[in-house]
Amino acid sequence: MSQPSLELIEKEITDFIRRIVISEKRNDQLERSAYIILRILSSNGPSGVKSLAEALQLDISTISRQAAALESKSYVQRIPNPQDKRAYFYQITTLGEEELDKNKQRRFERLGKILEDWSEEEQLAFGKLLQKYNQHVVERLKP
Repeated sequence: MSQPSLELIEKEITDFIRRIVISEKRNDQLERSAYIILRILSSNGPSGVKSLAEALQLDISTISRQAAALESKSYVQRIPNPQDKRAYFYQITTLGEEELDKNKQRRFERLGKILEDWSEEEQLAFGKLLQKYNQHVVERLKP
C-alpha cells in the first residue's frame, strides 16, 4: 500500500471517529460503551462479563465497571448462569431495549440526513466497505 493512501485513510478514520464522538455528546446519546454492550446483549442474548470482554477485546474489570453502570440505570439485570450458579449473566431489560431503540433511531435519522444526497448505490458501497474494513480488523487483530 502506498504512503499517500495510508495517510489519506488514517486521516479520514481519525476525522470519522472524532465526528462520531462529537455527535454523540451533542445529541445526548448513550455513551459509546453502553450502546455497544446493550447492542450485543440485544442481539446475542444474556452474556457473562468474560464473554463480553472477549467480544469487545477489553479487560474484565472495564466491562464489569461499564455493566455496573448500566445495571444502576436498570438497562441490564443480572441473571444466574444456568451452567454455574456461582456466576451470572447480564441481560438487557425492557428499559434497556427502549433506550437502545431510541438511540438507534436517532443514529438512523442522523445518518439519513448526512447521506441524503448520496445515491442508494453509494450508501450501499460505503456500508459494504465499512463492513469489509471491520471484518479485516477483527481477523487481523485476533490474538
